[in-house]
Amino acid sequence: MEDYTNVKEIFGCDVFNDSVMQDRLPKKVYRELKKTIEDGKELSMEIADVVAHEMKEWAIEKGATHYCHWFQPLTGVTAEKHDAFVTAPKEDGKVLLSFSGKELIKGEPDASSFPSGGLRATFEARGYTTWDCTSPAFVRHDAAGGILCIPTAFCSYTGEALDQKTPLLRSMEAVNTQALRLIRLFGNTTSKKVTPSVGAEQEYFLVDKQKWLQRKDLIYTGRTLFGAMPPKGQEMDDHYFGTIRQRISAYMKEVNEECWKLGVTAKTQHNEVAPAQHELAPIYAPVNIAADHNQIMMRILKKVASRHGMRCLLHEKPFAGVNGSGKHNNWSLTTDDGINLLEPGKTPHENIQFLLVLTCILKAVDEHADLLRESAADVGNDERLGGNEAPPAVISVFLGEQLQDVLEQLISTGTATHSKTGEILDTGVKTLPDFMKDATDRNRTSPFAFTGNKFEFRMVGSRDSISECNVVLNTIAAEVFRDACDRLEAADDFDTAVHDLIKEYAIQHQRIVFNGNGYAPEWEAEAKRRGLPILPSMVDAIPALTTDKAVKLFESFNVFTRAELESRAEIQYEGYAKAINIEAKTMIDIATKQIIPAVIRYTTVLAESINSVKAVSASLDVSVQTSLLENASALLAQTKAAMDALSELVAEADAHEEGRDRAVFFRECVVPAMKALRKPVDELEMIVDKDMWPMPSYGDLIFEV
Repeated sequence: MEDYTNVKEIFGCDVFNDSVMQDRLPKKVYRELKKTIEDGKELSMEIADVVAHEMKEWAIEKGATHYCHWFQPLTGVTAEKHDAFVTAPKEDGKVLLSFSGKELIKGEPDASSFPSGGLRATFEARGYTTWDCTSPAFVRHDAAGGILCIPTAFCSYTGEALDQKTPLLRSMEAVNTQALRLIRLFGNTTSKKVTPSVGAEQEYFLVDKQKWLQRKDLIYTGRTLFGAMPPKGQEMDDHYFGTIRQRISAYMKEVNEECWKLGVTAKTQHNEVAPAQHELAPIYAPVNIAADHNQIMMRILKKVASRHGMRCLLHEKPFAGVNGSGKHNNWSLTTDDGINLLEPGKTPHENIQFLLVLTCILKAVDEHADLLRESAADVGNDERLGGNEAPPAVISVFLGEQLQDVLEQLISTGTATHSKTGEILDTGVKTLPDFMKDATDRNRTSPFAFTGNKFEFRMVGSRDSISECNVVLNTIAAEVFRDACDRLEAADDFDTAVHDLIKEYAIQHQRIVFNGNGYAPEWEAEAKRRGLPILPSMVDAIPALTTDKAVKLFESFNVFTRAELESRAEIQYEGYAKAINIEAKTMIDIATKQIIPAVIRYTTVLAESINSVKAVSASLDVSVQTSLLENASALLAQTKAAMDALSELVAEADAHEEGRDRAVFFRECVVPAMKALRKPVDELEMIVDKDMWPMPSYGDLIFEV
């Protein structure tokens, strides 16, 4: 019997969405809740009680026994604490199932046990989760049964943001306020709200679970710390968009169904460039919804992989020598009545509002390139950025031929009089239909590329929350919109003032525009000549969070306080040091307990072979065995020396003060020592008998899924 899924029937079936609320809530309660969601009106406890009751009844019908406040602390993953709907037993021993408005609105997890960067001491444990009613609740089904998950923000007892959601919501309010000011200047009186809209493409690897279990580095760190390249990697490009294997197809089918049930609009799936690498992309959604959906999607990718005897790797660079994984963040600004502020139209040179928005964003990215780079800073991204189709670690903007031409006209004459248009694509095949090609090609090497009606920020790591980069995008856009509106609202002649402003921004910030090859070695030198920030590692990027410029930016829009920014910097330094420390200790553990013993066994066999052959006849040729023994023994000695050096550095790390000092030590001393240990081990893998090598090879992992 054909296995057929009716997408219409299952989509959103486990989400307490607008249609469910309309059906279940009294009309007055529904209207009040919608005002809260759309206009930010305060929700009364009376209304909250009704919503909570109906939400509970709906969730129980879906099989839920517990509820949780589902939030995004600064750990990189989501958090939750489950409470049953049951109340204390009555005299007859029976229990009632209840869920109040107070329980819906507020929770109290332990704030001290989550990263706070010094905002909270260990003894200051109280923190609060508070319902984010703009993101719908959902019922998640797993081995624990049904859990009602309520998206929430998470803050300390004193009000500081301890999560990703709170600053994201603050930044959305900031860009909405300033973008509305801007479009009002152009006569738009009907749009009531401007929302950042995001589509986050998710890349990931799949490996066989049994092979994963034999790799301590994958288990402890999410990436391979040792591994020689197999004879074939991705050089044939045959995996990219290739036919999806049956095992992977079955996995993807279940991932889609799980996503659709939770309202996640999983749309595009395909094989990515590297063997065993794949991608899943959703349809655009308001950025806070998109951030929640991406967290849900990552969890589903991992959960379903386990069911299919696989493991999903979300690390940015699980395998050296092939593509890493990113999360392309497609960002645009859209009004509540469907107007995309980044839509250039057929004649962008005549679209003055678009040109102002475009040049404002150029200014924003140019002035805060360091912050945008920091928003994608991650330990794994240090391994990924700059090669194998990942963008370089230098921020630049790709506009394409059409907009580049318009920009050059603005710079040279102050007025754009024409726009390049697409031409008919000539394939040379009469039977193929003619169609118009776009006026602009794409550039896969650009970290921040204009792709038709949006900007694609390609630098974000595959494990990261998309909240951080969008907080930056929203806030830097709000700042430049505000400054532009301040000038234009005070101008005597708006038309002249807006043309002058567009030209000024285009001239002053043209250095950020680069349409060439971001992988070219001369680009970094050119970027340095232009004065663009060169921040190759996470540790280099973190200071951008706490500059006076950054503090002024975020405090002016109440997105972050100085204390919140300083705490996030401390968390990042600490996270970097801890991650590298775990990787280094894992390498030492594997080398000590697996690699060195395996090589000793191999060299022993070789030595015995030489002696056995010589015992038969001293004249027999044992040069092959001798050469292998000499090479293996030399590499074994190098491995032991490198391992000892790394062990000493790891022990020395504790002498460095927590924070930047320790993070810099790990980057400058420990990371090179890890690379020095990997080199002889990877060479040994190419010599030692495969049956003696203690772990699955790259070929086993990426070609046998």
